[in-house]
Amino acid sequence: MPPALAALLFLGLFLSQRSSTQKQTLSKPAIWAKPSFMVPKGQPVIIWCQGAHGAVEYQLYFEGGFSALERPKSLRMTNKVKFPIPAMTSNTAGIYRCFYRSGELWSEPSDPLDLVVTGMYDTPTLSVQPRPEVASGENVTFYCHLAAATNTFFLLKEGTPRRPQSRYGNIWAEFPVGPVSAAHRGTYRCFGSYNNHAWSFPSEPVELLVRGDVGDTSAARTEHTSSPDPWDSYPLTTETPFEKDLALWDHTAQNLLRIGLAFLVLVAVVWLLAEDWLHRKKPQKRANRVSSRECRRRFRTQRPLEKQPRDVVATGKADSLS
Repeated sequence: MPPALAALLFLGLFLSQRSSTQKQTLSKPAIWAKPSFMVPKGQPVIIWCQGAHGAVEYQLYFEGGFSALERPKSLRMTNKVKFPIPAMTSNTAGIYRCFYRSGELWSEPSDPLDLVVTGMYDTPTLSVQPRPEVASGENVTFYCHLAAATNTFFLLKEGTPRRPQSRYGNIWAEFPVGPVSAAHRGTYRCFGSYNNHAWSFPSEPVELLVRGDVGDTSAARTEHTSSPDPWDSYPLTTETPFEKDLALWDHTAQNLLRIGLAFLVLVAVVWLLAEDWLHRKKPQKRANRVSSRECRRRFRTQRPLEKQPRDVVATGKADSLS
């Protein structure tokens, strides 16, 4: 077998095996916490993990290590399980992921869930400058202060799934916001922390009022599109329609790529086989021609040999008569 043909066949087998393996991989589950990812110290919280219908087992991992195992009571009626935490502490705060099993296959890990415990330190104070009521287009700055030394401050707007802004500081930190619009209206609190998962008590709420585009309710619904500030998105616990479409497009693109590669490999294999067949056919034709010529040559040389005895007999008779 030619080396090029062997290489293409190996590539085709590899792509086929990879495609089969990917088809056997289960989609990742969704994970979220109720009532919130921020839990006061000592309060209960439930971590939910949602997979596919027919999943027989769910596993929860905490900080990379196995934490708990749950099996759904009814495989047909539900596709999610809950992992309750009776009392939140600093030991149960951290990063969680979950998996599920269907048959002999395990799913991909879920997105990370950052579970935070609050009420671990003193209460900070929050203020906004130049004032809590401003006109649309102005800039404001939130100031968070904590008498006990810390290293990180978080500013959170209530009612939004976004991850709080964070700033490093010793006893205080400032959070500039603006130019403000209707999207920035709302109630704010701040926290102090020594790490990302153990926070202080929340500050007293500060309400920001924005005069001007009062009727612009679309801006309030789409805060992330109108706000120029660097709000970091909190790790998503459920897929948005855009993400589902993006995942579907990515999966479709991968399938099209694999089909295209398999088609190219097939065309290349057929071309190489045809070329190999033609290459083998030419020597065969040449051998047939040589064989045909050899046969004709032997036939021509054999005919004089067949006539020679008759001539010899004829000559002998003539000699005897004379």
